Amino acid sequence: MKQLFLASLLGSTIAMCTAAMAADDLKTLEAAARAEGAVNSVGMPDDWANWKGTWEDLAKNYGLKHMDTDMSSAQEIAKFAAEKDNASADIGDVGAAFGPIAVKQNVTQPYKPSTWDQVPTWAKDKDGHWALAYTGTIAFIVNKKLLHGSEVPTKWADLKTGKYKVSIGDVSTAAQAANGVLAAAYANGGDEKNLQPALALFADLAKQGRLSMSNPVIGAMEKGEIEVGVVWDFNGLSYKAKMANPDDYVVLIPSDGSVISGYTTIINKYAKNPNAAKLTREYIFSDAGQINLAKGNARPIRAEHLTLPAEVQAKLLPNEQYKKVTPIKDADAWEKTSKSLPQKWNEEVIVEMK
Repeated sequence: MKQLFLASLLGSTIAMCTAAMAADDLKTLEAAARAEGAVNSVGMPDDWANWKGTWEDLAKNYGLKHMDTDMSSAQEIAKFAAEKDNASADIGDVGAAFGPIAVKQNVTQPYKPSTWDQVPTWAKDKDGHWALAYTGTIAFIVNKKLLHGSEVPTKWADLKTGKYKVSIGDVSTAAQAANGVLAAAYANGGDEKNLQPALALFADLAKQGRLSMSNPVIGAMEKGEIEVGVVWDFNGLSYKAKMANPDDYVVLIPSDGSVISGYTTIINKYAKNPNAAKLTREYIFSDAGQINLAKGNARPIRAEHLTLPAEVQAKLLPNEQYKKVTPIKDADAWEKTSKSLPQKWNEEVIVEMK
């Protein structure tokens, strides 16, 4: 019994010391970040996943000034690599597939936030170079007023028979569009290594003259150019909320399958404000930071460990719509396939455009 008591006491002491060390480490990090005074980001604009709320909180709570330059995931990594000793960016937000790419290019530095254990294994780098802060699941956004008599599509199979045009965007540059192709592949028996079922679906739409080249962004939606858009769920929900007549739009996860992925922060190896960047990641993974993302209609990666405010939860899609969503199982295979996707898209889909 005495040995058990001593073991228990020792375990409790270690736990208390670890907690104290963690608290001290965070205080040290906060002080260092305050001394730097700023954090500059790329690909984290105010209107994407409510980054605005996070920047406002970091300014209010820690005195960090902020500036963002919006750019694609590939451009962010290229910027980190090109600027090196004269880095203008401290942190970026990239599609999940680009996290490992950034690590391979040796442009990141690791930081594990204090909530690290609550991030699913599939959604993080074991060494802390990247971790998804929020997920996106490929969804449809449908303008009911523009369906030309067709029913609202609720699954990929429905896209084959409607009269409306389908917009997916530029698969050569946008992570959203590439993941849209992968989601269609999953729903039709394909996977990360085999996109042919999806390419066949979109080629069929192109032959019918129903593949739109309009990018499914809010500006195109406001002009009435998007009939059925293939978008991340958080973008679809944000776009719908900003429309003059939101009730004209439906956002849903296709019931025959979709892909759940997400976006990860990467901290620039050459950052001039590395502590501010690490504190930013720490805040993003805190309860408050995760709720901020949910306010932007993104599903926080720590959703199972959070109690979202009722009004925030009500803005998200019902959990039952996510029953057939699949995380990317083979990241290396998807990296290779996604690199070859632009050429295949041109050769097998765009060539069929009327």
